[in-house]
Amino acid sequence: MASDLSEALDDTLHNHTDKLNKLRELHVFGQLSHNEKGNLIAPGSLDESGKPAEFSMMEQQMRAIYANAVKLLARFGATLDNVVEETLYVLDVDAAFAAAGKAHKEAYGAARPQCASNLIGVTRLAFPEQLIEITFKAALSG
Repeated sequence: MASDLSEALDDTLHNHTDKLNKLRELHVFGQLSHNEKGNLIAPGSLDESGKPAEFSMMEQQMRAIYANAVKLLARFGATLDNVVEETLYVLDVDAAFAAAGKAHKEAYGAARPQCASNLIGVTRLAFPEQLIEITFKAALSG
């Protein structure tokens, strides 16, 4: 019986491995809410020391990032349906949670993406007005 189970597991593992070997991964790093000219969309307001004063623009930045990701993925024949993992780097975790439901629903068609989603609070991003940065990992066939 143990050999039957081992053989079944080997067959299952082999089938999954074959499928995985036929996939290519696309990593989209450091996406932020910029437009075609490179200007930040919905920049966060800064206090007198140059640090973010509030996070009300989180949702708009998130939406812009997803829109940019859609365009970039399309260049490789992919969509957000191909995304298997996303990581959100945010300055304010509570603001990100508040914004994520609406932004995810608009981007993915569901309040929760059908992929692994990581949310990491950070103390700083590349630009002072930047509130969020997202990386994506997509699986492409072929």
